[in-house]
Amino acid sequence: MLTGEFRHSLDAKNRIFMPAKLREELGETFMIARDIREKCLKVYSLEGWAAYTAPIKEQPRQLAEQVMRLLHRSAAQVTPDSQGRVLLPPMLVEYAEIEKNAVVVGCSDYAEIWAEANYERMVDDVDDEALRRALEACGL
Repeated sequence: MLTGEFRHSLDAKNRIFMPAKLREELGETFMIARDIREKCLKVYSLEGWAAYTAPIKEQPRQLAEQVMRLLHRSAAQVTPDSQGRVLLPPMLVEYAEIEKNAVVVGCSDYAEIWAEANYERMVDDVDDEALRRALEACGL
């Protein structure tokens, strides 16, 4: 299970350190893609990526092709170097608005990579009462 919050800096070559704890769960090679709802990146194990894209492939062909094209045009299959860093393609760095400081967050079966400022803004904008009601509605 992917958990925890880690703060790291993007280096001059667009490399970011992926915490060992997360790399153990993600595997030797994993996928990084843009999130379709937030200005962040999603990180999936290869199995997790297959599970994430499986429902898309079941959609009508034209829609499936459009969505798969959008997801894969900037996605990257990465293997960390000996220091645990992965190279983020410029298109992903630009999409997530990462300039220097980033936050890597484990989210159960995937992780997210955020620009630090966007992450802080998102955390500050969480409505605790709405979150509490949503959890209660789920029986939690």
